[in-house]
Amino acid sequence: MAEARAVLRFVRIAPRKARVVVDLIRGQSVPQALAMLKYTPRAASKVIAKLLESAVANAEQKEIGDREAMRVARAYVDRGPTHKRFRARSMGRANSIHKRTSHITIVVSAPEVGARA
Repeated sequence: MAEARAVLRFVRIAPRKARVVVDLIRGQSVPQALAMLKYTPRAASKVIAKLLESAVANAEQKEIGDREAMRVARAYVDRGPTHKRFRARSMGRANSIHKRTSHITIVVSAPEVGARA
């Protein structure tokens, strides 16, 4: 089965928040996934929509198939490095702030020739 993928690394969205959006589109057809992302009111949905468009463009470059027939074969979010910061508090104390990053991967594939939908 022919596949194309796109990877976005070090994106400044917490993996826990990005996984909620990625779980929505996994296994969907590309047009349906893009429609879902367009109307999902989450910050990660805009980033993931651009990444999905990139994966589709990569598939079209490799001449895998047309975008209407493609599906999101795999989509997952891995944890990236955490930026650690400190915020000053009262009485000389400090609280730590963890700014988490993500590595997002989307793989699209064309349906197999002769496969049933």
